Amino acid sequence: MERARAEHARPLARRPLVTLLTAAALAASGMTALTSAARAADADLARNGGFESALDGWTCTAGTTVTSPVHSGTAALKATPAGADNARCSQTVSVKPDSQYTLSGYVRGTYVYLGASGTGTTDVSTWAQSAPDWQQLTTTFRTGPSTSKVTIYTHGWYGTGAYHADDISLTGPGGETGQPPAAPGGLKTGSVTSSSVALSWSPVPGATGYAVYRDGARVSTVTGTSTTVSGLTPSTAYSFQVTAVNDAGESARSATVTATTAQRPDDGGGSSDLPAHALVGYLHASFANGSGYTRMADVPDSWDVIDLAFGEPTSVTSGDIRFERCPVAECPNVESDAEFKAAIKAKQAAGKKVLISIGGQNGQVQLTTTAARDTFVSSVSTIIDEYGLDGLDIDFEGHSLSLNADDTDFKNPKTPVIVNLISAVKTLKAKYGDGFVLTMAPETFFVQLGYQYYGTGKWGGQDPRAGAYLSVIHALRDDLTLLHVQDYNSGSIMGLDNQYHSMGGADFHIAMTDMLLTGFPVAGDANNVFPPLRPDQVAIGMPASTQAGNGHVSSAEVNKALNCLTKKTDCGSYATHGTWPDLRGLMTWSINWDRYSNWEFQKNFDAYFG
Repeated sequence: MERARAEHARPLARRPLVTLLTAAALAASGMTALTSAARAADADLARNGGFESALDGWTCTAGTTVTSPVHSGTAALKATPAGADNARCSQTVSVKPDSQYTLSGYVRGTYVYLGASGTGTTDVSTWAQSAPDWQQLTTTFRTGPSTSKVTIYTHGWYGTGAYHADDISLTGPGGETGQPPAAPGGLKTGSVTSSSVALSWSPVPGATGYAVYRDGARVSTVTGTSTTVSGLTPSTAYSFQVTAVNDAGESARSATVTATTAQRPDDGGGSSDLPAHALVGYLHASFANGSGYTRMADVPDSWDVIDLAFGEPTSVTSGDIRFERCPVAECPNVESDAEFKAAIKAKQAAGKKVLISIGGQNGQVQLTTTAARDTFVSSVSTIIDEYGLDGLDIDFEGHSLSLNADDTDFKNPKTPVIVNLISAVKTLKAKYGDGFVLTMAPETFFVQLGYQYYGTGKWGGQDPRAGAYLSVIHALRDDLTLLHVQDYNSGSIMGLDNQYHSMGGADFHIAMTDMLLTGFPVAGDANNVFPPLRPDQVAIGMPASTQAGNGHVSSAEVNKALNCLTKKTDCGSYATHGTWPDLRGLMTWSINWDRYSNWEFQKNFDAYFG
C-alpha cells in the first residue's frame, strides 16, 4: 500500500514515454491497464469474513459474535484477551504461489491486529493502537513460489479489553481448494450422566476437524473423533449430529443420534433433605474471634446448614486433621462435649445439617502424597463419627491448592494435591453413602478468576493457584451438595461481560454467581468450558457484618442480587444469562458475627424467602 502511494506521487514527466503511449492507446481503445482476465482472477477468499454465520470458518481462542456494534450486516466478531491469550481468531485460506494479495478488515478497540502468516515470503501484519469507532486496516503480501495456503488472523493485546472485527477480506487469485470432506458415519452415544453425553464417530479422510451440533445448533469444534457435550439439563432428551471440516468447507451433517440425560442426582449430593432455599453459616466452634462464642443449642432454627469452624491439620502436608473445641479461657460460656453433641443431634432431628469445615484462613492443607490422602480420610472420618456429623465442608484457602506447570486441563488434573483431594472426598462419599453432605467454600481467586487465568499459563509466570479449585469442583460435581464461593475479601474479578466487578454492591454477587450458573471458558479457551452447576447446588457467600470481612453489603443489596438471579429484576448494568428461581440460598461468615450484629443477615433471609 505504501509503495503504491509513492509511485502515484511521482511527477508524470518522469514516467517512461512508452508507458505513457501505451496508457494513452489503451484509454483510446476503451481498455484499462489491467485486463479483464486479471480482474476476474481476483476474488474475496476469506470465508465468512463478515461473521454473519457466527464463527463458521474461524478458529478463535476467545471469541463470539455480537449484533452490535457491527460495521455492516447483522453480526461482528467480539473477542477478549485474557491472561496469556491475545484472543486470536484465524482461518487458513488456499492461495496461488507467487501471487499478490490484499488483506483488509474493519476493527474497533485498543491494540487490534490484522495479519497473515505462512506467506512463504515476508509475513505481514498491521494494527490500530486505538480505534474508538470502526477503522479499516489493510496490508498486502506476495506468496512464495511454492505457497498454497496462508493463515489470516486478527487478535488483540493482553489485558487491554475486548476488540471487534468485521468485514475481513483477502483479495487475490484463488488456489486449489479441493472438496469438503464426506459426512461422518458411525455417530453413537457413550456415557450419559445428568449433565453430559459422550459422543464418538468414525474418522473421515481429509477432515481437519469436526463440528458438533446439539438440537441443530453448533456447540463445539474438535480435532478428534470423540467429545463430551456438557452443561445439559437432567432428564432431558437431546439430539446430536456432527460434520467434518477442512479448508474447503464443511460436510453435510451426520445421521442424528438421541440421548436422554439421567435424573438429577438429588440424593447423590445429599441435597434432597435441604429446604428449597437454605441458609448456611459457619459456627466458630474452635475460637471466639472477637464475636463471642455461640453455643450450638443457641443457633436459631433459621440456619439449615451449620459448618463447624474449623478442622485443621497437625502440619501442612500431614493430612492429619484435628478438631479442637474452643478452650474455656477463650470461650468462658463454652458447653461441654456431651452438651455439644446433644445439641448437634437436636439440630439434626429438626432437619438441620451439621458439617465439619476443613481449612480456613490458618488451616493450610496440602495432600502431596497418597499417605497424606489416606490419613486425611481416616482423620476426617474420626471427627465425623465422634460428633455424628452429616458431612464435610472444604474451605481450603491460601496455598492449600495450586497447579503444577504441566497441569493445564481442569478436566484432567495432574497435580498431586488436587488429585489426592478428589480421591479422598470420593472415598468419604463412598464410605458414608448418598446422604453424605459435601459443600465447598473457595475464594473467587480459585474459581471465577479461572475465566482469565488458569495455573501458571501457557507461557508461565502466572500465579499457580489461579482457578485451582475448578478441577475439584468439576470432578465432584455429581457429589456436590453446595458450592458457596466466598464473594468477600476478593479483588476485582472479570465477569462474563468482560468487565471487572468489585465488591460493595449487588453487582459483584450477580456477576460472580452468573458465572457459576452459566459456565465459562477456562483461561478464555472456547474449547475448554467449565460447565454450569445446577442452581440448587449454588449459594452466595457473603459476610454477615462489616466486622466479618471486606465486601459486606446492606440487606437491600442482598435482595437486589437475589431478585436479579431468581426473578431477573433489579439487575442493574449486568445482564445475566438466565433466571434461576431454584438458586439454593445464601452462605455467610459467620453465625457468630450475625449474632454480634443482632441477627440482621438471618432476619433478612427469613423475610425474603419466608
